[in-house]
Amino acid sequence: MAGNSFGVAFRVTTAGESHGQGNLVIVDGCPPGIELSEEDLTCDLNRRRPGQSPLVSQRNEPDVPEILSGVFGGVTTGTSIAILVRNADQRSRDYDDIKDVFRPGHADFTYEEKYGIRDFRGGGRASARETVARVAAGTVAKKLIALAFGGQVLGYTRQIGPIAAQIPEPERVTLEQVERLPDGTPNIVRCPDLKVVPAMISLVDQVRREQDSIGGVAEIVASNVPPGLGEPIFDKLKADLGKALFSLPAVLGVEYGIGFRCATSRGSDNNDTFVATSEDGRVRVSTSTNRHGGMLGGISTGMPIVLRAAIKPTSSLPRPQPTVTRTGDPASVRTLGRHDPCLLPRFAPIGEAMVAIVLADHFLRWRGQCGQRAP
Repeated sequence: MAGNSFGVAFRVTTAGESHGQGNLVIVDGCPPGIELSEEDLTCDLNRRRPGQSPLVSQRNEPDVPEILSGVFGGVTTGTSIAILVRNADQRSRDYDDIKDVFRPGHADFTYEEKYGIRDFRGGGRASARETVARVAAGTVAKKLIALAFGGQVLGYTRQIGPIAAQIPEPERVTLEQVERLPDGTPNIVRCPDLKVVPAMISLVDQVRREQDSIGGVAEIVASNVPPGLGEPIFDKLKADLGKALFSLPAVLGVEYGIGFRCATSRGSDNNDTFVATSEDGRVRVSTSTNRHGGMLGGISTGMPIVLRAAIKPTSSLPRPQPTVTRTGDPASVRTLGRHDPCLLPRFAPIGEAMVAIVLADHFLRWRGQCGQRAP
């Protein structure tokens, strides 16, 4: 299988390349009657788009979405939703000199080995440009989960290089904190810990001037998720969330809850104790802490789902790097295209989209199997 589709009941299929005509997404399984317009899609596409600040790629893409099908009278019809985002600012000439060399850190070599041919312009299908289609699909998923159970998904920058934010209560972070500083200006690194924002900006600007790049960590929080989402064995909620985030370019690690810190914990310290409260005559069971990150046995517990993704430094560098050609001859390569010195500022809406798509899929699967037990 070509691996261009993701999901079971809520299924997303994408097509497109960095320097092709555009990127297309088809969303299958969305229920009818959900309000959806091109304006709804624009918010997250603008958060993802290049050129939004001096710290990101200066490729000038307007990223205007076109809904081609699946919406009538302003609401979804229940049929396939097709959304197209055209490419407008490709500069394919920037890649003419590298068509016969393998760029370090890129998929040039692996695509050539797999297919015997590759689109060298901007990375082709392997480019993060492809994620514009996922963000559009993520908007549809966000609307579905908001209507179904009040679900919300929010991502932000947790760390850039060695500079780490202190966010003791991730579930309390707001979109306004991520997007805006207190004076109303854009928070161009999308970190809600204002104490470290200036240092993060300075570091990204420094590596940009040094013709280098820097990695970091993004945190994504899903709130108001009901208990019961996820399948017991191979389709655990944590497994599908992990696959969703690992499918994104540049993601080299994923953890949830306390993550790898569990390796040094004792069970007595790691376990979250259950507590019960009464609301409107109904008993609600939750946990006193959330080291488990909102999932136990691969099924949601009703606590916030807290995930982190480690993002590698951008592989495309304007400084020379040693490599080899397709025939194995030594060579040097510089990437002349427009690239992000740090991927974190634009990652938030991309990570949110993939998490929302997984939650929408598992909600519809749960509703189909469990019926009245679904919220």
